[in-house]
Amino acid sequence: MAINLKKTNVVIIGVGAAGGVAALPLAQAGIEVIALEAGGWVGPRDMAPDELRYMRGWPAKLQKVNDEIPTHRATASSATTPRPERHAMMNAVGGTSVHYWGQSWRLNPWDFKVVSETKRRYGASQIPKGSTVEDWPFGYEELEPHYDRVEREIGVSGKAGNINGTLDKRGNIFEGPRKRDYPMPPLRGSGFTELMTTAANKIGLHPFPGPAAITSQPYQGRPGCVYHGYCARGGCHVNSKSSTAVSTIPKAQATGRFKIVTEARVNTIEVDKNGRVAGVIYIKDGREYFQPADVVLLATYTYENVRTLLLSKSPAYPKGLSNNHGQVGKHYFSHNQTAGVTALFPFNINTWYGTPSQGVAADDWADDNFDHSGLDFIGGGNLWVYHERRPIAAASMSTWNRAPLWGSAWKAFIKENADRQNTAYIQKTTLPYEENYLDLDPQVRDPLGFPVIRITAEYKENERKLALFMQDKMEQWYRAAGAIAIQRADIGPMTMSTHAYGGTRMGDNPQTNVLDRWGFSHEAPNLGILGASVMGTSGAHNPTLTVQALAWRTAEHLAKNWKTIAG
Repeated sequence: MAINLKKTNVVIIGVGAAGGVAALPLAQAGIEVIALEAGGWVGPRDMAPDELRYMRGWPAKLQKVNDEIPTHRATASSATTPRPERHAMMNAVGGTSVHYWGQSWRLNPWDFKVVSETKRRYGASQIPKGSTVEDWPFGYEELEPHYDRVEREIGVSGKAGNINGTLDKRGNIFEGPRKRDYPMPPLRGSGFTELMTTAANKIGLHPFPGPAAITSQPYQGRPGCVYHGYCARGGCHVNSKSSTAVSTIPKAQATGRFKIVTEARVNTIEVDKNGRVAGVIYIKDGREYFQPADVVLLATYTYENVRTLLLSKSPAYPKGLSNNHGQVGKHYFSHNQTAGVTALFPFNINTWYGTPSQGVAADDWADDNFDHSGLDFIGGGNLWVYHERRPIAAASMSTWNRAPLWGSAWKAFIKENADRQNTAYIQKTTLPYEENYLDLDPQVRDPLGFPVIRITAEYKENERKLALFMQDKMEQWYRAAGAIAIQRADIGPMTMSTHAYGGTRMGDNPQTNVLDRWGFSHEAPNLGILGASVMGTSGAHNPTLTVQALAWRTAEHLAKNWKTIAG
């Protein structure tokens, strides 16, 4: 029997990149908020820049996600692929924003209107067969103020390329119009970024430093980045990385209206006899609790957002909460981050340490920034070359068929070439398809006995053709910079991803979407959902800043319409 707790205004399930942002505008509006977080607090002592410790991952108490790693199959008739040993995400106050790269991109205006803009420019036949892609229910201009607010609240560094329509080649000239520049200048460059910038200019690209949720100078009581490395998959021991744990969450706590319950594993969301959300069941220290609330915001990342809804069955929702239209788990896709390109240079490039957000980008081939006439795909990719390499990881580099894989000749090759290799990060458009979806695995369960999520998904022809196109463009850039050899990776399967989208898509039509344009359920109006699961397109950039801008927008809408939504 669950222990009944005192009712609160809002429960946020998960206090990571999305939930940790939404808490601030709610608390500032005078709304009482309780966050239920499956992980605990982490601090500088948990983030030592030590490669051996870094490779072992985070403490077990922060890894609930490892108990519920999704299964995967390419199609409904395919065998299940092997499950990874570790989940790429983590549980903690601040969530994966504690240890993510910190790249903080806005979507391109085209990403909000993929269907209408593709039809307008190329005709309806250019939409890939079987895709369920829809235009977003609003455009970039509606989200822009929320992008701007979040960039300032968490602390994002960068250089604008389009302020109110005025272009600046020092920034991204392909970005949507911004009201003002970033609150901080971009992270510093290096000899390598200068090399790649010169090469990009030589072949007609428009290079620029990317935006980062990392302080390039002292900001709101936090120091500027010290470029020590160990930033990818690692927290920042000086708090320069702008995770919600050191930015929006402390501000929300300072209002006195925001409380976090750590190491709380949510099982289900409960509803009343009218089908409205009533509260949340969770387990902490072996005991079960019921936390009643006027409104519930679900912010547990794409896979867990979908799983929690599907597990929350009731007479009002026999197929799962907010799933009477059968849309929970549909329109799933993960970012096309595979099919990488690696270059070997004949000279040292000095990319030791630094941070993966310290680099140079080119968006000439992103989204619909180029003419797709005559091409058999839509969308594009962001080209990104960056810093941070570590000794142990570097020792596992390819020998490029120029040396054996062991012995003295191997050691000599590694010693000479360890600082001469670079791998680009190429993020590419991915679309949703009818055949790609999430559901509950009929056999695999977590330690509490609940089914894990099953991913049924594969990259389609549009994404495969785009991947080959982007590899060609990246090779041209590397060659222009002096690379003497290139390796191309395969596109690979669409397995579990750190950039997972869909499953609770928002849109005006409840027949094809779980949520309305504000991120609230079409079926249970006092249930809001935060995270990339609400997104219908990926664009060619990291989702985190868009997720956070959407979270702020949903929370602000709730605060302004409290009586209507909370009932």
